[in-house]
Amino acid sequence: MCYKKIAKEIKKYNTIVIARHIGPDPDALGSSIGLKELILNNFPKKQVYVVGAPASRFRYLGNVDKLPEIEYNKSLLIVTDTPDTKRIDGVDYSKFAKVIKIDHHPFVEAFADIELIDDKASSASQLIIELAKKNNYKLNIDIASKLYLGVVADTNRFLYEYTSYKTLELVAWLIKKTNLNFTSLYDNLYTKSLKEIVFSGYISLNMNITENGLAYIKLTDDILKKYEVDPSTAGNLIENYNNVDKIKVVAFCSEDKGNNYIKCSIRSKGPIINEIASHYNGGGHIYASGARPKTFAEADKMLEELDNLCRNFK
Repeated sequence: MCYKKIAKEIKKYNTIVIARHIGPDPDALGSSIGLKELILNNFPKKQVYVVGAPASRFRYLGNVDKLPEIEYNKSLLIVTDTPDTKRIDGVDYSKFAKVIKIDHHPFVEAFADIELIDDKASSASQLIIELAKKNNYKLNIDIASKLYLGVVADTNRFLYEYTSYKTLELVAWLIKKTNLNFTSLYDNLYTKSLKEIVFSGYISLNMNITENGLAYIKLTDDILKKYEVDPSTAGNLIENYNNVDKIKVVAFCSEDKGNNYIKCSIRSKGPIINEIASHYNGGGHIYASGARPKTFAEADKMLEELDNLCRNFK
Protein backbone atom coordinates (compact mmCIF):
# COMPACT_ATOMS: atom_id res chain seq x y z
CA MET A 1 0.00 0.00 0.00
CA CYS A 2 1.06 3.59 -0.63
CA TYR A 3 0.09 5.32 2.61
CA LYS A 4 3.52 6.94 3.00
CA LYS A 5 3.42 8.28 -0.57
CA ILE A 6 0.00 9.78 0.08
CA ALA A 7 1.24 11.41 3.30
CA LYS A 8 4.19 12.90 1.38
CA GLU A 9 1.86 14.50 -1.17
CA ILE A 10 -0.48 15.82 1.53
CA LYS A 11 2.49 17.46 3.23
CA LYS A 12 3.73 18.91 -0.06
CA TYR A 13 0.61 20.76 -1.23
CA ASN A 14 -0.86 23.84 0.46
CA THR A 15 -4.21 23.59 -1.35
CA ILE A 16 -6.03 20.26 -1.27
CA VAL A 17 -9.45 19.46 -2.72
CA ILE A 18 -11.31 16.30 -1.71
CA ALA A 19 -14.05 14.82 -3.88
CA ARG A 20 -16.24 11.72 -3.77
CA HIS A 21 -18.92 10.09 -5.89
CA ILE A 22 -22.23 11.58 -6.96
CA GLY A 23 -25.21 10.60 -4.84
CA PRO A 24 -23.09 10.30 -1.70
CA ASP A 25 -23.74 7.78 1.07
CA PRO A 26 -22.32 7.98 4.62
CA ASP A 27 -19.05 6.32 3.59
CA ALA A 28 -18.45 8.78 0.75
CA LEU A 29 -19.17 11.69 3.07
CA GLY A 30 -17.47 10.22 6.13
CA SER A 31 -14.28 9.43 4.23
CA SER A 32 -14.07 12.80 2.43
CA ILE A 33 -15.12 15.11 5.27
CA GLY A 34 -13.25 12.98 7.80
CA LEU A 35 -10.12 13.21 5.66
CA LYS A 36 -10.46 16.99 5.41
CA GLU A 37 -10.63 17.30 9.19
CA LEU A 38 -7.78 14.84 9.60
CA ILE A 39 -5.54 16.92 7.33
CA LEU A 40 -6.47 20.19 9.05
CA ASN A 41 -5.93 18.65 12.48
CA ASN A 42 -2.36 17.82 11.49
CA PHE A 43 -1.64 20.69 9.06
CA PRO A 44 -3.79 23.61 10.23
CA LYS A 45 -2.30 26.12 7.78
CA LYS A 46 -3.39 24.22 4.67
CA GLN A 47 -6.42 25.15 2.58
CA VAL A 48 -8.63 22.05 2.33
CA TYR A 49 -12.01 21.86 0.60
CA VAL A 50 -14.58 19.08 0.25
CA VAL A 51 -16.65 19.40 -2.93
CA GLY A 52 -19.78 17.81 -4.34
CA ALA A 53 -23.52 18.25 -4.04
CA PRO A 54 -24.76 18.44 -0.45
CA ALA A 55 -26.84 15.59 0.98
CA SER A 56 -29.36 16.98 3.44
CA ARG A 57 -30.19 13.57 4.90
CA PHE A 58 -26.59 13.14 6.04
CA ARG A 59 -25.88 16.70 7.16
CA TYR A 60 -24.85 15.35 10.58
CA LEU A 61 -21.64 14.17 8.90
CA GLY A 62 -20.64 17.75 8.09
CA ASN A 63 -20.89 20.26 5.27
CA VAL A 64 -19.34 20.47 1.83
CA ASP A 65 -17.53 23.59 0.68
CA LYS A 66 -18.03 26.06 -2.12
CA LEU A 67 -14.74 25.84 -3.96
CA PRO A 68 -13.14 29.30 -4.32
CA GLU A 69 -10.83 30.31 -7.13
CA ILE A 70 -7.69 28.21 -6.77
CA GLU A 71 -4.59 27.55 -8.81
CA TYR A 72 -5.41 24.07 -10.03
CA ASN A 73 -1.90 23.49 -11.39
CA LYS A 74 -0.57 23.94 -7.86
CA SER A 75 -3.25 21.94 -6.06
CA LEU A 76 -3.77 18.33 -5.01
CA LEU A 77 -7.02 16.44 -5.59
CA ILE A 78 -7.90 13.42 -3.44
CA VAL A 79 -10.88 11.35 -4.61
CA THR A 80 -12.40 8.95 -2.08
CA ASP A 81 -14.87 6.09 -2.55
CA THR A 82 -15.01 6.53 -6.34
CA PRO A 83 -13.69 4.02 -8.90
CA ASP A 84 -14.06 6.03 -12.12
CA THR A 85 -14.07 9.57 -13.46
CA LYS A 86 -17.70 9.63 -14.56
CA ARG A 87 -18.83 9.37 -10.93
CA ILE A 88 -16.61 12.13 -9.47
CA ASP A 89 -18.86 14.88 -8.14
CA GLY A 90 -18.18 18.60 -8.22
CA VAL A 91 -14.80 18.96 -9.88
CA ASP A 92 -12.79 18.28 -13.06
CA TYR A 93 -10.00 15.95 -12.01
CA SER A 94 -7.90 16.72 -15.10
CA LYS A 95 -7.16 20.29 -13.95
CA PHE A 96 -5.09 19.34 -10.91
CA ALA A 97 -1.34 19.11 -10.51
CA LYS A 98 -1.66 15.70 -8.87
CA VAL A 99 -4.53 13.31 -8.20
CA ILE A 100 -4.81 10.60 -5.52
CA LYS A 101 -7.52 7.94 -5.46
CA ILE A 102 -8.49 6.19 -2.21
CA ASP A 103 -11.11 3.57 -2.99
CA HIS A 104 -12.44 0.18 -1.95
CA HIS A 105 -14.47 -0.71 -5.05
CA PRO A 106 -13.34 -3.26 -7.63
CA PHE A 107 -11.02 -1.59 -10.15
CA VAL A 108 -12.80 0.20 -13.00
CA GLU A 109 -10.51 2.94 -14.31
CA ALA A 110 -7.03 4.32 -13.64
CA PHE A 111 -7.16 8.11 -13.45
CA ALA A 112 -4.92 9.12 -10.54
CA ASP A 113 -1.18 9.54 -10.10
CA ILE A 114 -1.39 7.51 -6.90
CA GLU A 115 -4.09 4.86 -6.65
CA LEU A 116 -4.79 3.28 -3.29
CA ILE A 117 -7.32 0.57 -4.14
CA ASP A 118 -8.22 -2.20 -1.72
CA ASP A 119 -11.40 -4.01 -2.74
CA LYS A 120 -11.05 -6.21 0.33
CA ALA A 121 -11.53 -3.18 2.58
CA SER A 122 -14.99 -2.63 4.03
CA SER A 123 -15.13 1.03 3.11
CA ALA A 124 -13.19 4.09 2.04
CA SER A 125 -13.47 5.25 5.64
CA GLN A 126 -11.53 2.16 6.73
CA LEU A 127 -8.73 3.18 4.37
CA ILE A 128 -8.65 6.69 5.85
CA ILE A 129 -8.38 5.17 9.35
CA GLU A 130 -5.45 3.10 8.12
CA LEU A 131 -3.89 6.20 6.52
CA ALA A 132 -4.10 7.93 9.92
CA LYS A 133 -2.61 4.95 11.75
CA LYS A 134 0.24 4.34 9.30
CA ASN A 135 1.32 7.98 9.43
CA ASN A 136 0.75 8.62 13.14
CA TYR A 137 -1.69 11.43 12.42
CA LYS A 138 -3.36 13.15 15.36
CA LEU A 139 -7.05 12.31 15.71
CA ASN A 140 -9.96 13.79 17.60
CA ILE A 141 -13.55 12.79 18.38
CA ASP A 142 -15.08 14.60 15.39
CA ILE A 143 -12.76 12.88 12.92
CA ALA A 144 -13.26 9.50 14.56
CA SER A 145 -17.05 9.90 14.53
CA LYS A 146 -17.20 10.53 10.80
CA LEU A 147 -14.88 7.66 9.93
CA TYR A 148 -16.64 5.26 12.30
CA LEU A 149 -20.04 6.06 10.79
CA GLY A 150 -18.62 5.56 7.29
CA VAL A 151 -17.45 2.06 8.21
CA VAL A 152 -20.66 1.16 10.06
CA ALA A 153 -22.89 2.32 7.20
CA ASP A 154 -20.99 0.46 4.48
CA THR A 155 -20.81 -2.77 6.51
CA ASN A 156 -24.39 -2.45 7.83
CA ARG A 157 -23.12 -2.65 11.41
CA PHE A 158 -20.39 -5.15 10.48
CA LEU A 159 -22.85 -7.66 8.98
CA TYR A 160 -21.50 -7.76 5.43
CA GLU A 161 -18.75 -10.08 4.28
CA TYR A 162 -16.56 -7.06 3.49
CA THR A 163 -16.02 -6.87 7.25
CA SER A 164 -12.68 -8.50 8.05
CA TYR A 165 -10.44 -8.87 11.08
CA LYS A 166 -8.57 -5.84 9.71
CA THR A 167 -11.77 -3.79 9.72
CA LEU A 168 -12.39 -4.68 13.36
CA GLU A 169 -8.75 -4.08 14.31
CA LEU A 170 -8.74 -0.60 12.79
CA VAL A 171 -12.09 0.33 14.30
CA ALA A 172 -10.91 -0.91 17.72
CA TRP A 173 -7.73 1.16 17.31
CA LEU A 174 -9.83 4.24 16.41
CA ILE A 175 -12.08 3.80 19.45
CA LYS A 176 -9.16 3.27 21.80
CA LYS A 177 -7.16 6.17 20.34
CA THR A 178 -9.95 8.73 20.74
CA ASN A 179 -12.08 7.20 23.50
CA LEU A 180 -14.98 7.35 21.05
CA ASN A 181 -18.46 6.82 22.52
CA PHE A 182 -19.69 5.05 19.40
CA THR A 183 -23.12 3.97 20.69
CA SER A 184 -24.23 7.60 20.79
CA LEU A 185 -23.64 7.89 17.02
CA TYR A 186 -26.28 5.40 15.90
CA ASP A 187 -29.28 7.66 16.37
CA ASN A 188 -28.33 9.87 13.41
CA LEU A 189 -27.59 6.91 11.18
CA TYR A 190 -30.64 4.77 11.90
CA THR A 191 -33.42 7.17 12.90
CA LYS A 192 -36.16 7.14 10.24
CA SER A 193 -38.90 9.67 9.71
CA LEU A 194 -42.55 8.65 9.97
CA LYS A 195 -42.84 9.43 6.24
CA GLU A 196 -40.20 6.78 5.49
CA ILE A 197 -42.05 4.17 7.55
CA VAL A 198 -45.33 4.89 5.74
CA PHE A 199 -43.50 4.80 2.41
CA SER A 200 -41.90 1.48 3.38
CA GLY A 201 -45.43 0.13 3.81
CA TYR A 202 -46.25 1.17 0.25
CA ILE A 203 -43.12 -0.56 -1.03
CA SER A 204 -43.95 -3.78 0.86
CA LEU A 205 -47.48 -3.87 -0.58
CA ASN A 206 -46.49 -3.04 -4.16
CA MET A 207 -43.12 -4.73 -4.66
CA ASN A 208 -42.95 -7.29 -7.47
CA ILE A 209 -41.20 -10.63 -6.93
CA THR A 210 -40.45 -12.81 -9.95
CA GLU A 211 -40.36 -16.59 -9.88
CA ASN A 212 -36.58 -16.34 -10.29
CA GLY A 213 -36.15 -14.35 -7.07
CA LEU A 214 -35.84 -10.74 -8.29
CA ALA A 215 -37.76 -8.27 -6.13
CA TYR A 216 -38.25 -4.84 -7.65
CA ILE A 217 -40.38 -1.72 -7.59
CA LYS A 218 -40.60 1.23 -9.96
CA LEU A 219 -41.39 4.52 -8.23
CA THR A 220 -42.59 7.41 -10.38
CA ASP A 221 -42.27 11.04 -9.47
CA ASP A 222 -46.02 11.13 -8.71
CA ILE A 223 -45.66 8.33 -6.15
CA LEU A 224 -42.68 10.01 -4.49
CA LYS A 225 -44.61 13.29 -4.26
CA LYS A 226 -47.65 11.52 -2.82
CA TYR A 227 -45.56 10.11 0.02
CA GLU A 228 -43.50 13.32 0.34
CA VAL A 229 -40.15 11.57 -0.09
CA ASP A 230 -37.20 12.15 -2.42
CA PRO A 231 -35.67 9.77 -5.00
CA SER A 232 -33.01 8.62 -2.51
CA THR A 233 -35.49 7.44 0.10
CA ALA A 234 -36.14 4.02 -1.44
CA GLY A 235 -32.41 3.36 -1.57
CA ASN A 236 -32.20 4.15 2.13
CA LEU A 237 -34.87 1.49 2.82
CA ILE A 238 -33.56 -1.28 0.58
CA GLU A 239 -31.64 -3.09 3.33
CA ASN A 240 -34.99 -3.95 4.94
CA TYR A 241 -35.69 -6.33 2.06
CA ASN A 242 -32.27 -7.88 1.44
CA ASN A 243 -32.76 -10.71 3.94
CA VAL A 244 -36.25 -11.81 2.92
CA ASP A 245 -36.58 -15.44 1.89
CA LYS A 246 -37.30 -16.18 -1.78
CA ILE A 247 -35.50 -12.96 -2.76
CA LYS A 248 -32.06 -13.25 -4.37
CA VAL A 249 -31.75 -9.69 -5.70
CA VAL A 250 -33.74 -6.57 -4.82
CA ALA A 251 -33.83 -3.44 -6.99
CA PHE A 252 -35.58 -0.15 -6.26
CA CYS A 253 -35.91 2.26 -9.20
CA SER A 254 -36.97 5.84 -8.40
CA GLU A 255 -37.65 8.58 -10.94
CA ASP A 256 -35.34 11.55 -10.35
CA LYS A 257 -36.75 14.38 -12.44
CA GLY A 258 -34.24 16.88 -11.11
CA ASN A 259 -31.33 14.90 -12.53
CA ASN A 260 -33.24 13.40 -15.47
CA TYR A 261 -32.53 9.75 -14.72
CA ILE A 262 -33.90 6.75 -12.81
CA LYS A 263 -32.03 6.29 -9.54
CA CYS A 264 -31.64 2.57 -8.90
CA SER A 265 -30.35 0.83 -5.78
CA ILE A 266 -29.55 -2.89 -6.09
CA ARG A 267 -28.67 -5.48 -3.44
CA SER A 268 -27.90 -9.19 -3.74
CA LYS A 269 -27.70 -12.26 -1.54
CA GLY A 270 -25.53 -14.17 -4.00
CA PRO A 271 -25.67 -13.19 -7.68
CA ILE A 272 -22.92 -10.74 -8.67
CA ILE A 273 -24.68 -7.56 -9.74
CA ASN A 274 -22.07 -4.84 -10.30
CA GLU A 275 -21.33 -5.77 -13.91
CA ILE A 276 -24.98 -5.37 -14.90
CA ALA A 277 -25.13 -2.08 -12.99
CA SER A 278 -22.11 -0.86 -14.97
CA HIS A 279 -24.10 -1.29 -18.21
CA TYR A 280 -26.58 1.31 -16.95
CA ASN A 281 -24.39 4.21 -15.88
CA GLY A 282 -23.57 2.72 -12.51
CA GLY A 283 -21.49 0.14 -10.70
CA GLY A 284 -20.32 -0.63 -7.20
CA HIS A 285 -19.67 -3.77 -5.20
CA ILE A 286 -20.49 -7.31 -6.25
CA TYR A 287 -23.47 -7.47 -3.85
CA ALA A 288 -24.31 -3.77 -3.45
CA SER A 289 -24.53 -1.51 -6.49
CA GLY A 290 -26.34 1.44 -7.98
CA ALA A 291 -27.33 2.45 -11.51
CA ARG A 292 -28.76 5.47 -13.31
CA PRO A 293 -30.65 4.46 -16.45
CA LYS A 294 -32.11 7.40 -18.33
CA THR A 295 -35.69 6.10 -18.60
CA PHE A 296 -37.95 3.47 -17.10
CA ALA A 297 -37.76 1.63 -20.43
CA GLU A 298 -34.00 1.37 -19.95
CA ALA A 299 -34.55 0.38 -16.32
CA ASP A 300 -36.83 -2.42 -17.53
CA LYS A 301 -33.95 -3.81 -19.61
CA MET A 302 -31.73 -3.74 -16.54
CA LEU A 303 -34.39 -5.52 -14.49
CA GLU A 304 -34.69 -8.17 -17.21
CA GLU A 305 -30.93 -8.75 -17.02
CA LEU A 306 -31.11 -9.01 -13.24
CA ASP A 307 -33.98 -11.48 -13.46
CA ASN A 308 -31.97 -13.65 -15.87
CA LEU A 309 -29.04 -13.42 -13.48
CA CYS A 310 -31.26 -14.72 -10.68
CA ARG A 311 -32.58 -17.52 -12.87
CA ASN A 312 -29.10 -18.74 -13.72
CA PHE A 313 -27.72 -18.39 -10.18
CA LYS A 314 -27.06 -21.57 -8.21
